[in-house]
Amino acid sequence: MKTIQTLMLGAALAALGGQALAQKVERPLRPEPAPVQSSDLPAVPATAQPERIVLNLTADPAHEMAVTWRTAPGLAGHVEYAQAEDGPDFIQKAVRVAALTDDATIAVREDPAFKAAYHSVVLKGLKPETVYAYRVGDGERWSEWLQFRTAAATAKPFTFLYMGDMQNNILSEASRTMRMAFRKAGDAAFVIHAGDLINRHDSDNEWGEWFAAGGFLYAQTPQMPTPGNHEYGRGPVLNPQWRRQYTLPETGPKGVEKLKETAWTVDYQGLRLISVDAPLFHGDEAMRGEMVRWLDGLLANNPNRWTALFLHFPLFSIDPDRDNQRVRDALKPLIDKYGVDLVLQAHDHGYARGAIGAGVMTNAGPGHPSDKGSTYVVSVAGPKMYPVAPLSWATRSASRTQTFQTLDVSPEAVTYRAFTATGRQLDAFRLTKNAKGVTRVETLDTAAR
Repeated sequence: MKTIQTLMLGAALAALGGQALAQKVERPLRPEPAPVQSSDLPAVPATAQPERIVLNLTADPAHEMAVTWRTAPGLAGHVEYAQAEDGPDFIQKAVRVAALTDDATIAVREDPAFKAAYHSVVLKGLKPETVYAYRVGDGERWSEWLQFRTAAATAKPFTFLYMGDMQNNILSEASRTMRMAFRKAGDAAFVIHAGDLINRHDSDNEWGEWFAAGGFLYAQTPQMPTPGNHEYGRGPVLNPQWRRQYTLPETGPKGVEKLKETAWTVDYQGLRLISVDAPLFHGDEAMRGEMVRWLDGLLANNPNRWTALFLHFPLFSIDPDRDNQRVRDALKPLIDKYGVDLVLQAHDHGYARGAIGAGVMTNAGPGHPSDKGSTYVVSVAGPKMYPVAPLSWATRSASRTQTFQTLDVSPEAVTYRAFTATGRQLDAFRLTKNAKGVTRVETLDTAAR
């Protein structure tokens, strides 16, 4: 029967002159069809073997590193670590420290009483610019030995990666963007994620996809996320897994519990990196006020050469159906006043980059591209796409394109490159500063690398 059906299909295609073979299925630009989500499947129980191991920077990245992982409930957590060596003898010098363990029961989408033990340790007293090896476990079951490098104590060149929304079909489609990023910049000091790491905030299986997409890379290179609207449930209330599975710097507005580990800052080798909790900035007037006061102090007393602010909601949307006016009206005066160099964003599921000068503006931004002012970027790493409007302010834009970004930071310049998921260079520019601290943007030839 199969042979007869195949012959009949071949005859039909021949009658069409082969045109049917060349036809492509066009995906509608908007709205995107709802992808099949892993949260439609039963929950996968946490295992006795350590899983979802992730590093995070602390407020002192030259002397500390945070490590977090989970196991099945009821198990203890330990970290063994030592200064790495060229051979295996470092293992004999390893020191063991006990983890803080949260034996938690959480209502996740797949299971209203999901149980897992979340473990975290902040390794302290480390040497700057030093490679350490570590493993995590309960004393009997251990992960493999993993490695990380601490930051320098002074301003020195380094590279970091910037990713927009992974969000949808994370393991099957967004993972290729993340993995290509590490092929281009395997020595990255850390990775920032500009929100919407997953689609359904309470889906443990989707969080599992996010961790699987990076695998051991997350356990060797610190991951530094800011929350998007998809990390929040109604209220808005931050998903309880966020603070259990990350150990982020507690450097946000002092005494404000709602912003702990969502609004934070790290100084890294001459760069001040600032995470703004965009969902609360947009939707909670009291939290917006707290963050504005906090940002004013951070930016006014900033000894670093460079400043990068990152958040989920763009100040200047590239999707014609969006406008984050409350975010723009509150943040742009601070960005202008203190000359923030980079504003790295996500949410709009497309790509755009341009410098925007000082002053009050609408969502449309200025009427032309510029080489002065703060540089605003929007990008998306996952497969969900929205239309990109005609943008008079954008030096470069692209639709239906998954990207990652590398940023090479030195005391002299910041060199930015955007690459597609296939590794093709899409965009590039360099930031430099004159003697007065005024930043200049120079667009680079994308064929240069």
